[in-house]
Amino acid sequence: MAQFFKAKPNSSKQLSAKLSLTVNQLDHLGAGIAQHQGKVVFIPGALPNENVQVQLTEQKKNYARAKLVTIDTPSAERVVPACPHYHTCGGCDLQHMSLAGQREHKEAALLDIMAKFAGAAGGVLSPALTGEGWHYRRRARLATLFDKNTKQLSLGFRAASSSNVVPISQCQVLAKPLSDLIVPFAKLLNQLSAKASLGHLELIEADNGHFAVLRITKALNDKDLAKLSAFAEQHQIHICLQDNEGQFHGVGEALVLPSYSLLDDQGLASPQAVSLRFTPGNFVQVNGQINKAMVEQALAWLAPQAGERILDLFCGMGNFSLPLAKMGSDVIGVEGVAEMVNQARDNALANGLDNLTFYHGDLSADLSLEPWMGKIDKLLLDPARAGAFESLQWLKKMKPRKVVYVSCNPASLGRDSAVLLDRGYKLQQLGLIDMFPQTHHIEAMALFELVK
Repeated sequence: MAQFFKAKPNSSKQLSAKLSLTVNQLDHLGAGIAQHQGKVVFIPGALPNENVQVQLTEQKKNYARAKLVTIDTPSAERVVPACPHYHTCGGCDLQHMSLAGQREHKEAALLDIMAKFAGAAGGVLSPALTGEGWHYRRRARLATLFDKNTKQLSLGFRAASSSNVVPISQCQVLAKPLSDLIVPFAKLLNQLSAKASLGHLELIEADNGHFAVLRITKALNDKDLAKLSAFAEQHQIHICLQDNEGQFHGVGEALVLPSYSLLDDQGLASPQAVSLRFTPGNFVQVNGQINKAMVEQALAWLAPQAGERILDLFCGMGNFSLPLAKMGSDVIGVEGVAEMVNQARDNALANGLDNLTFYHGDLSADLSLEPWMGKIDKLLLDPARAGAFESLQWLKKMKPRKVVYVSCNPASLGRDSAVLLDRGYKLQQLGLIDMFPQTHHIEAMALFELVK
């Protein structure tokens, strides 16, 4: 008699019977929090003050996760999501909450995390940097999905917690001209003979036009190139191709790089204005309106003076470095991606700035022998989600009077703030940066001053 192995069900992953719970708050990832039998229960999609029906999907010793089934008593902050793809696309996760409610939650979460990790008292909260709630993204990367059965290619975003691609026809947080290109681009790509081997499509809105970057895995034939060129002319956009070696090639024209301006309130003729070019694929803040406000606030908090030595760590291609140098300070920028260091140097040259120097270096390594390491007047940090913990171990050698920390992860900001407070710095300002409305992501800026 044949016997077949049957895996035992994982009891911690089984759906429970329906439970009635009351949500009391959100966690910093935007999930509702309730209590059940002494455990914290995390419920994505639920809002504070809601009575909900849920099913437990995962149970641990001290917490559980649940699936939202029905909402018996909705929150006053609950709204109907504007995007038709909201429940399948993984791009946004707070569209069911009013914009004012989102910002109130993010500020509260920021203060809570800072108090928990750094012991930093409140009372220093600055007005949040806020902008448009919709169509604010100037850049997005869409995945391609080729169906071998139908021979059709779709454009979309990844589903939440999945590698599956959700085909979309529009994006409510993407700049409107870019969102309007999704359907025409999907139609165009389906007309190419190489459609089965296309990679992602990146759309960019820049000050010098709209751009589309198509990842290709093999060279396109002349007919496909002609179709792309005609599309670019029809829609007045720049199209470039990225090959397997990461090289970019213009379609129907010489390669043009996107650019944006800062400190240009009176137009590009303003004596303080700077223009920054960037290479598609490299990091750039996706919310142009908030990025401008963020740079201006950093300058106001640091108050750069002519002749001061200012260090900009994790400088990218010069988003903060160039404006700081424009104020007359001697600026040192350090970045871990060599290509972005070269871009930063090119940007400095293009803007006629000779009072800044850029270095390539691993900011998580031993920095004691770096040529730029030494006494500085002020420090700006703009790290990735991992934070700047290793770099802050060299504070005693740098001794900056002021530190502005721009954070995309409140948890690492809280951890790193504890280092600064322990080294004799005081938290003077803390403010939310609402870089990503309709999502749980929390960005912030903090100002520390040396008081010991």
